[in-house]
Amino acid sequence: MLPLTGLIAGIVIGLFIPWNIPQQFSCYAAVAIMAALDSAFTGIKDITQNKFSPGIFIFKFTGNLLIAGALVYLGDRLGLQLYLAAVFAFGYRIFTEFAIIAGFLLNKKRKKDNI
Repeated sequence: MLPLTGLIAGIVIGLFIPWNIPQQFSCYAAVAIMAALDSAFTGIKDITQNKFSPGIFIFKFTGNLLIAGALVYLGDRLGLQLYLAAVFAFGYRIFTEFAIIAGFLLNKKRKKDNI
């Protein structure tokens, strides 16, 4: 119930409080969002496989953010768009983990229908 309350509160705050990300930080925000989504999908996948550990989840989440942020920062300093590497990597991982989650849910439904 608490996660649902947090989700609803986040949506309401996002809709009613205007907030813009400055142009110079847009790459950092994009990579941070992708890292958060990657961590969320990894957590969901781990839950479906009974491998979830809160400590490991927080460590992976923090590590993803730090490495991706460092990559964007390094790219800014070198004048390269290195953030695209992080976006592609996180995008690939998100779709891969979504496929695993979808396969788990479909197999679970098939087993339920066959019983």
